[in-house]
Amino acid sequence: MTPETHPHTTTDRLDDDDYPAYTMGRAAEMIGATPGFLRAIGEARLITPLRSDGGHRRYSRYQLRVAARARELVDAGTPIEAACRIVILEDQLEEALRLNEELRKPTG
Repeated sequence: MTPETHPHTTTDRLDDDDYPAYTMGRAAEMIGATPGFLRAIGEARLITPLRSDGGHRRYSRYQLRVAARARELVDAGTPIEAACRIVILEDQLEEALRLNEELRKPTG
């Protein structure tokens, strides 16, 4: 696919927090975890990595931030299932607060 026919340029993808740019090994290295940890939080449905054409897991920067937060909780002694639930609830709260702030803005 040429750049003219591809909807995003390479530069756009580098700035995209949701672009699945990282392999499992690189993602694990970046957050100081093991591939097994990434598989475990995937099984707990905290994150769902995309798959490459060859079937390999690929992670976005957003997913790595979520995984890093879960790792912090697990490192502090929280069971992985509980850590995943906490991160999900934190994310939901952040989104609710953002929406609430938007709704409070005066219109017009």
